[in-house]
Amino acid sequence: MSVDLRVPEAGESIAEVRIGAWHKSEGEFVRADEVVVELETDKAAIELPAPVSGTLAKIVRPEGAEASVGDVIGVIDENGTEAVTDPKASGPEASVATEETSASDAAETSSDPEPRVMPSAKRVLGEAGVESAAVQGTGPGGRVLKEDAIRAVESAQAEPAPEPPPQPGPGPTASEPREEIVPMSPLRKVIARNLVAAQQSAALLTTFNEVDMSAVIELRKRFKDLFLERHGIKLGFMSFFVKAAVDALQTVPAVNARIDGTQIVYRKYQDIGIAVGGGRGLVVPVLRNAESMSFAAIELAIADFAKRAVQNKIGLAELQGGTFTISNGGIYGSMLSTPIVNPPQSGILGMHAIQDRPVAFDGQVVVRPMMYLALTYDHRIVDGREAVTFLRRIKDLVEDPERIWLQL
Repeated sequence: MSVDLRVPEAGESIAEVRIGAWHKSEGEFVRADEVVVELETDKAAIELPAPVSGTLAKIVRPEGAEASVGDVIGVIDENGTEAVTDPKASGPEASVATEETSASDAAETSSDPEPRVMPSAKRVLGEAGVESAAVQGTGPGGRVLKEDAIRAVESAQAEPAPEPPPQPGPGPTASEPREEIVPMSPLRKVIARNLVAAQQSAALLTTFNEVDMSAVIELRKRFKDLFLERHGIKLGFMSFFVKAAVDALQTVPAVNARIDGTQIVYRKYQDIGIAVGGGRGLVVPVLRNAESMSFAAIELAIADFAKRAVQNKIGLAELQGGTFTISNGGIYGSMLSTPIVNPPQSGILGMHAIQDRPVAFDGQVVVRPMMYLALTYDHRIVDGREAVTFLRRIKDLVEDPERIWLQL
């Protein structure tokens, strides 16, 4: 009996997925509840387990193909059985089969000494420029899985090899393609749709300020070792801005509100979305009830988000909701930008690179580590005075971080 593998319901408003890595090839045996294939949605990666045990008789949709909820992407034959080697087999036929198998294995070994690399792992290694031969596979038969590739890339990035001196290469030839056309991923489609919708439906405006990071840098320097020893995580800048944003959202509730038709919904909780770069692009997991989180809890949660974003392991529920977003373009070297609001939110805070700049202080020109801040807001619900007050509150708290603890 054949059983269809179908695209399951993946969550609210998700109707289309992209086929990720197949963990099994056609003809391979799969056990019930064993992961057969990964599905990529616009928000998260989903592992699809086998509904029954049997042989993967057919792959209907290959890796990279798109499918809708309910579509058949593969077929499992329940009559298929797992191959078992019988050590008691004997006789001329068994001897011939054994010899043929040995010859086949030897030929395969000599012609292809490297373990099989799964397509998703090959893509990860190719993008990072890591040779597959240097990767230790943990899958069946020594196969290199996507997780193996991610670990290898992280290890290679942790200890970058010295770059060789540039060598003049040959110029492009007429036979080399000058363009590459690839389909948009579900995530990129949704990002494009949401950003366009945000600019078309909201009255977006951005206000700027700058913040002196001296006090936070000094505070981190004083307590970094003790903080790491006590909580097992480094004290970063983001936790200061999350705590400051929570205070500012409570001070200026309009930035934490949303428009629902002709009504304004004021949220009395602060669920802060943190933009992090992932394996499939930018994702925004949410810190639930950030107003009740400690500095350590915030740092641990963000580190966990960053790690799982690279592995495409952030759950769909973790990406939904959110009352406000913080995006730190400074980690990529951004000097100044105008972030776009994530609908239906009404505001987003953009952090930027810290740079030493000359500033006036007590009548003197001094050099201080300065960061530009940007607040993009929906002018339909947030007035300019409120936006400036919000950003000024962030500045005051970060420049005098003791006020965060004292709630002043």
